[in-house]
Order: sequence, then C-alpha cells, then structure tokens
Amino acid sequence: MLDVSGFEAVSVADMAAFGVGRADAGNAVIERAGLRIDHRLRRGRASALNPSGRFEPVQKAPVHDGWEIDEELPALKTEMQVERARTIITRNTSPDIPFDRSINPYRGCEHGCVYCFARPSHAHMGLSAGLDFETKLFAKPDAAALLERELSAPGYVPKVIAIGTNTDPYQPAERQWRIMREVLEVLDRFNHPVGIVTKSSLILRDIDILSRMAARGLVKVRMSLTTLDRRLARTMEPRAATPSRRLEAIKALNEAGVPCGVMTAPVIPGLNDHELERLLDSAAAAGAAEAGYVLLRLPLEVAPVFKEWLLRHYPDRFRHVMSLVRSMRDGKDYDAEWGKRMKGTGPYAWQIARRFEIKAKQLGLNRTRLDMRTDLFEPMVRHPKQMSLF
Repeated sequence: MLDVSGFEAVSVADMAAFGVGRADAGNAVIERAGLRIDHRLRRGRASALNPSGRFEPVQKAPVHDGWEIDEELPALKTEMQVERARTIITRNTSPDIPFDRSINPYRGCEHGCVYCFARPSHAHMGLSAGLDFETKLFAKPDAAALLERELSAPGYVPKVIAIGTNTDPYQPAERQWRIMREVLEVLDRFNHPVGIVTKSSLILRDIDILSRMAARGLVKVRMSLTTLDRRLARTMEPRAATPSRRLEAIKALNEAGVPCGVMTAPVIPGLNDHELERLLDSAAAAGAAEAGYVLLRLPLEVAPVFKEWLLRHYPDRFRHVMSLVRSMRDGKDYDAEWGKRMKGTGPYAWQIARRFEIKAKQLGLNRTRLDMRTDLFEPMVRHPKQMSLF
C-alpha cells in the first residue's frame, strides 16, 4: 500500500479545494506544509514537490530556517547516472496494450511532463516521483549490446518492440548519449520491427535509419501531441518540444516515407479535452494517417504531483477537472483495472470516445493499420570461439 505521508498535505489540500475556500484554501494548506520547493530551484521543471520515495523508511520535507535572506539560488541541474542493466527487453502480459515487449534506454525523463504515469517507477531507485524523476536520470549505455545479444538468442521469436511507452527515448540526454540511435542501428541490422512513441523533434536526427527501415515495413512512429496551447505545454511539459515542432516532425517523417501518426495523450477533462478535434485536424494536415488517445492516468504518486501542479497553475479549474476525472474513474483519482485504465468509464468518458471516433472517421484516420513485418528478421549467429591448439 502506498505510504502517502510525504503527500499528506496534498490530500488535505484536495479536500480543502472542494470546500468553502476552494482552491485558495488548498494552496494555503500546501504552502503551510512547506512541501513546495523554492521556485528559483525548480525553474523549468513541472513538479514543485520532491517527497521521499514510498519505499523509504524516512520521509523528508523542506523546512524553512526562519532567516529571511534573499539568496540567489541556483536552479536544479539534471544529473545522469549509468545503469548497468542485465537485460534490455522488458516483457509484459497486459491485455490492453498492443505489444508484449519494450525497451527503455533511460530511466526518468527530463521532459518532466507532470502527468507522466512512469513517475512512480523512480521509487524503486530510492528516489522521488516528483523533481527527482525530472532531474536524477539513469542512462543504459549497454542497451545496444544487450539488445544484439538478446535478439541472437536461440529460439528468439520476433514481434514488434515498443520504445517510448514509459519514458521518452528522445529526451534531451539522447543528444549526448545517442543510445536510441545505437538501438535503432541494431534493429536495422537484424531487420526487426519497432514502434516508437515520442514528443521530441530530435527523432528527425535518425531519419536516415528510420527511412531505411520504413522502406522494409519495419517501423512506425506515434508523435505525442497533448495541446496546441504553448502556455499550457510550457507548464505541463516544460522541456518537451513545442506543439509546432512536433507537427513539423510529423510532416517531415511522413515526407521521408516514415509512417508517423499521432497520440493525443493524455486527454485531461476540463483542461485540454476541448482541443481534441483541433489536435486531430492539425496532425492529419501534417500527414498523420493513424491516431489514438489515452485518458489521463493518475496512479500512485502521480495523483498528488498532478493535483499540486493544477492548484498552482490552474486553481480556478481544480474542482472541475478533478470532479470530471473521478466521474470517469468510479469516484477515485484512478482505476487501474485492465480495460478501464486507458479510456475510463461513465458518460463523460463515453463522450470523449465518440468525439474521437467521429473526428477520426471524418478525417479518414485509422482506415487501415500498418502491420509491420516480422518475416524479414535475420538473427546474427554467434559462432563459438575456436578451441585453442595444444
């Protein structure tokens, strides 16, 4: 069970925001608790919280020392550590996602999307799902070598590998580490199919490999497009590409023969759901032929991180947004039941689904689905070392 002691103030603030004082009262609770990290330290970051991970025996929180000194505080810098993984392909048996294997070149994500459902995974590293998730990252430089070994294993059966379903493989760190490019080079060599989800225009750097693979039916891309509102994007996804850059990337990829669709995710009721039709219009105009959407998901620590952000940036919408969220999640912040977690339930969820369906049909999206090829897979046979001569 989640130990919410580090987020207790947010729970109290949530209740206060639904009461007499509404959002002002909610924000006052969080301020009094001292949970918010100084804004000068978190410049360019989405989360303002950084409580201890839920598996930690001690909960830590910032405490004001009482000195009113106007110090110039340096902004938090992104730290990168090396993770020496033993395997790189992650398997899953979830019935509501269309793949059974994935690769994550990085752990944590500098894009810092406040709604990211991968945030709770940082607790397994003894870190916070708040600012730690955005600033303390892990790179897996052995990913390509591990992938080559796993694809060469006897009996390996090729199926589409998904990349970018947890953290973004083209986050800013990729410019330096180039792990994703090395992974693509291995997949290209093995003729192995891959599906990529990103919200970064950095993917255009690898258009040479992607276009080669696309010519053989081995790749397709989904660009994540959440909003066309630059202000909302800046606060909600502070270090991701702007909406216009993402649309330009969709266009460039499709013109290069790389099938790139759009993922309007997450759909946040009362905040960006009114943009759904415009997002699909814009993506279709850029050449997207496939589209999908996912409803906002708030598992474990994501809920308090998101709610604090909402109180801070959109206090006037807090009560409305969270009421709608709960109306689609059986009265809770989140329902993890398979078959429900991606789309929600209830009248409002049904309405979003119908709006998406009608607009996609009008634009001719999803008329056909590109099935990537697995029959071209060529495992590289590893020959045993020749025995030394005596």
